[in-house]
Order: sequence, then structure tokens, then C-alpha cells
Amino acid sequence: MTQYQHIRFSLSLSYDQYLKVYQGIAKNVSVVADDGRRIAFPAGNIQSFLTKQGINGYFEMELTPENKFVSIKKLR
Repeated sequence: MTQYQHIRFSLSLSYDQYLKVYQGIAKNVSVVADDGRRIAFPAGNIQSFLTKQGINGYFEMELTPENKFVSIKKLR
């Protein structure tokens, strides 16, 4: 049975900060997870959460045992 990893983190990006992705300046987002690990992931993984105010909230990312992205959801 495969055990997926669940990584929780807070994220606060302004709309202008995320705009750098569209401009080709940035490709990844780097955050410190609740457990202290620094994780980096493609900015496109959180694009669906973008509003006019940016991306703000508490998220949970699911990864395979090989650290492959499965999903991300906003918890609050």
C-alpha cells in the first residue's frame, strides 16, 4: 500500500509577486513547511488559487513516496 506524504504550509503571495510567473521571471514557489522542511514546487500547482488579492491561505500538498506531486488543496 502506497503511503502518500502530506505537507502543510502557509502561503501569502501578492498578485504582483505571482505575476512574475507570467512574465517568465519565476517558475517555482519556495516555502517552509510546518515541519521545518523547505519545499519548492512549480508555481503552476497553485495557479487555481490566484485571486486579485494574490494567493493567501493554509495549504496541504500531497506527494507520492518518490516526491511526485499528486494534489494540493486549500485548508483555510
